[in-house]
Amino acid sequence: MTLSRAPALRFLDAIEKLFPDAIRMRYEDIQHNNDIVQSLAAFQKYGNDQVPLAPNTGRVNPQRGGGFFSGVLTALTGVAVVLLVYHWSSRESEHDLLVHKAVAKWTAEEVVLWLEQLGPWATLYRDRFLAERVNGRLLLTLTEEEFSRAPYTIENSSHRRAILLELERVKALGVKPPQNLWEYKAVNPGRSLFLLYALKSSPRLGLLYLYLFDYTDTFLPFIHTICPLQEDSSGEDTITRLLDLREPTWKQWREFLVKYSLLPYQLIAEFAWDWLEVHYWTSRFLIVNAMLLSVLELFSFWRIWSRSELKTVPQRMWSHFWKVSTQGLFVAMFWPLIPQFVCNCLFYWALYFNPIINIDLVVKEVRRLETQVL
Repeated sequence: MTLSRAPALRFLDAIEKLFPDAIRMRYEDIQHNNDIVQSLAAFQKYGNDQVPLAPNTGRVNPQRGGGFFSGVLTALTGVAVVLLVYHWSSRESEHDLLVHKAVAKWTAEEVVLWLEQLGPWATLYRDRFLAERVNGRLLLTLTEEEFSRAPYTIENSSHRRAILLELERVKALGVKPPQNLWEYKAVNPGRSLFLLYALKSSPRLGLLYLYLFDYTDTFLPFIHTICPLQEDSSGEDTITRLLDLREPTWKQWREFLVKYSLLPYQLIAEFAWDWLEVHYWTSRFLIVNAMLLSVLELFSFWRIWSRSELKTVPQRMWSHFWKVSTQGLFVAMFWPLIPQFVCNCLFYWALYFNPIINIDLVVKEVRRLETQVL
């Protein structure tokens, strides 16, 4: 290290001896220029923060704070790999889900599985359905009156109504409607991948797409989850509350539009939070990613404001809209040609590894902000 720096130091000494007056004048000019002084101070701090060599050892000293972030990234990467292996090993069972099997072919055990997925309260009636060996064909013939009598004896009217509402949906579709992330992915693999990337890169356009093209099946459950009515805030679980959805009230729309305009990623975090009991680790990854994306968006707004580039916002918005629309159209055109293996890789990468990448981006933005402040 000393040998490599010696020629440069000798060269600087020679320049200083040959042109002392010019160097002194230049130094005074720099001292009177605050912008240059701040830039040099920031450059010096950035250099001090880099990984230096320990004196007389030749070993690298750890960068300040690097150990903590390295530990966080390593832990998250480990969890992501475990989740990825788990879902990848069970991907073949997607075709065995009830969303792909006609209700008339359901066994008694599958009927009970369908019942239990309606909510924790449904476990009260599990043994009754098993004792009667209710299969798919028999399930389609049951009425509210039969549910209220023995041997089922479902005395709670809300429970009977929830079962009948979901049974009507099953009859209309012929299969079980998707009620969680993995069932939705199994039924709509292309749309789930598109929404995952759209809500990450452009949440406002992604939610607008849901409103325009998937209002009943996806947008209504979404808005009722993140902006629930006061009477809905009882002890009911998520799936039960989403079985019978009404049109949102003006109060719900007002709350949604405020969050949609100012903190769109918070909407995704709130939705994932409400599904913690169904998707334990996946919801946590989504919440962390939404928080990180909110921070990165704030940094983007700060850069535009600090550089006095507010006039360029409309042009940036149009360019972003055109970019996202073009990418969506491109994917829609070539979707039939994309192998399912590639789609699964992209889906799980966006779900579990994007938060890890965004942590690194946030750390870089914080360090860049520190240098700008100095």
